[in-house]
Amino acid sequence: VQLVETGGGLVQAGGSLRLSCTASGSIFSINNMGWYRQAPGKQRDVVAHITSGGSTNYADSVKGRFTISRDNAKNTVYLQMNSLKPEDTAVYYCTAEISEDYSDYSKYWGQGTQVTVSS
Repeated sequence: VQLVETGGGLVQAGGSLRLSCTASGSIFSINNMGWYRQAPGKQRDVVAHITSGGSTNYADSVKGRFTISRDNAKNTVYLQMNSLKPEDTAVYYCTAEISEDYSDYSKYWGQGTQVTVSS
Protein backbone atom coordinates (compact mmCIF):
# COMPACT_ATOMS: atom_id res chain seq x y z
CA VAL A 1 0.00 0.00 0.00
CA GLN A 2 1.24 3.47 -0.92
CA LEU A 3 -0.07 6.99 -0.37
CA VAL A 4 1.04 9.64 -2.86
CA GLU A 5 0.42 13.33 -2.23
CA THR A 6 0.36 16.09 -4.83
CA GLY A 7 -0.49 19.77 -4.89
CA GLY A 8 1.98 21.45 -2.57
CA GLY A 9 3.94 24.52 -3.54
CA LEU A 10 4.61 28.20 -2.93
CA VAL A 11 1.72 30.64 -2.61
CA GLN A 12 1.26 34.18 -1.34
CA ALA A 13 -0.68 34.90 1.81
CA GLY A 14 -4.39 34.93 1.09
CA GLY A 15 -4.01 32.45 -1.73
CA SER A 16 -5.28 28.89 -2.14
CA LEU A 17 -3.89 25.43 -2.72
CA ARG A 18 -5.50 22.03 -3.11
CA LEU A 19 -3.72 18.93 -1.89
CA SER A 20 -4.58 15.45 -3.11
CA CYS A 21 -3.57 12.07 -1.75
CA THR A 22 -4.29 8.78 -3.50
CA ALA A 23 -3.92 5.34 -1.97
CA SER A 24 -2.89 2.43 -4.16
CA GLY A 25 -1.91 -1.19 -3.75
CA SER A 26 -3.67 -4.07 -2.07
CA ILE A 27 -6.70 -2.26 -0.63
CA PHE A 28 -9.84 -3.94 0.60
CA SER A 29 -11.34 -0.91 2.32
CA ILE A 30 -10.35 2.49 3.72
CA ASN A 31 -11.70 3.81 7.01
CA ASN A 32 -10.64 7.22 8.31
CA MET A 33 -8.44 9.55 6.26
CA GLY A 34 -6.75 12.74 7.28
CA TRP A 35 -4.09 15.39 6.94
CA TYR A 36 -1.32 16.36 9.35
CA ARG A 37 1.35 19.02 9.11
CA GLN A 38 4.75 19.61 10.59
CA ALA A 39 6.51 22.96 10.62
CA PRO A 40 10.30 23.18 11.17
CA GLY A 41 11.18 22.53 14.79
CA LYS A 42 7.62 21.65 15.75
CA GLN A 43 5.69 18.46 16.31
CA ARG A 44 3.40 16.91 13.71
CA ASP A 45 -0.18 18.02 14.34
CA VAL A 46 -3.51 16.96 12.91
CA VAL A 47 -5.09 19.40 10.46
CA ALA A 48 -8.29 17.67 9.41
CA HIS A 49 -9.92 14.27 9.56
CA ILE A 50 -12.72 12.59 7.61
CA THR A 51 -14.50 9.32 8.30
CA SER A 52 -15.61 6.78 5.73
CA GLY A 53 -19.09 8.23 6.05
CA GLY A 54 -17.93 11.77 5.38
CA SER A 55 -17.95 13.26 8.88
CA THR A 56 -15.20 15.83 9.31
CA ASN A 57 -13.17 17.47 12.06
CA TYR A 58 -10.71 20.34 11.86
CA ALA A 59 -7.99 21.89 13.97
CA ASP A 60 -9.17 25.22 15.37
CA SER A 61 -6.43 27.03 13.46
CA VAL A 62 -7.85 26.01 10.06
CA LYS A 63 -11.60 26.00 10.69
CA GLY A 64 -13.44 28.07 8.11
CA ARG A 65 -10.41 28.14 5.78
CA PHE A 66 -9.64 24.49 4.98
CA THR A 67 -12.00 21.81 3.68
CA ILE A 68 -11.30 18.08 3.67
CA SER A 69 -13.16 15.76 1.31
CA ARG A 70 -12.75 12.32 -0.17
CA ASP A 71 -13.63 10.32 -3.26
CA ASN A 72 -14.06 6.72 -2.14
CA ALA A 73 -14.20 5.42 -5.71
CA LYS A 74 -10.73 6.89 -6.32
CA ASN A 75 -9.27 6.11 -2.87
CA THR A 76 -8.40 9.79 -2.67
CA VAL A 77 -8.57 12.44 0.02
CA TYR A 78 -8.35 16.17 -0.69
CA LEU A 79 -7.51 19.26 1.34
CA GLN A 80 -8.72 22.56 -0.08
CA MET A 81 -6.79 25.35 1.63
CA ASN A 82 -8.07 28.92 1.27
CA SER A 83 -7.01 32.21 2.86
CA LEU A 84 -3.57 30.78 3.51
CA LYS A 85 -1.36 32.40 6.13
CA PRO A 86 2.42 32.27 6.59
CA GLU A 87 1.86 30.17 9.71
CA ASP A 88 0.34 27.46 7.50
CA THR A 89 3.82 26.82 6.09
CA ALA A 90 4.71 23.19 6.79
CA VAL A 91 5.16 19.75 5.30
CA TYR A 92 1.69 18.25 4.92
CA TYR A 93 1.18 14.50 5.31
CA CYS A 94 -1.90 12.47 4.46
CA THR A 95 -2.96 9.38 6.38
CA ALA A 96 -5.35 6.55 5.73
CA GLU A 97 -6.54 3.60 7.78
CA ILE A 98 -6.48 0.72 5.30
CA SER A 99 -7.52 -2.89 5.47
CA GLU A 100 -5.89 -5.20 2.92
CA ASP A 101 -8.31 -8.03 3.60
CA TYR A 102 -11.00 -8.82 6.15
CA SER A 103 -8.61 -8.16 9.05
CA ASP A 104 -7.77 -5.04 11.07
CA TYR A 105 -6.96 -1.64 9.66
CA SER A 106 -3.42 -0.26 9.62
CA LYS A 107 -2.52 3.43 9.46
CA TYR A 108 -0.44 4.48 6.46
CA TRP A 109 1.34 7.78 5.82
CA GLY A 110 2.20 9.66 2.66
CA GLN A 111 5.70 10.97 1.97
CA GLY A 112 4.74 14.58 2.65
CA THR A 113 4.37 17.64 0.44
CA GLN A 114 5.78 21.08 1.19
CA VAL A 115 3.44 24.04 1.46
CA THR A 116 5.08 27.45 1.74
CA VAL A 117 3.07 30.63 2.25
CA SER A 118 4.90 33.90 1.71
CA SER A 119 3.89 37.12 3.41
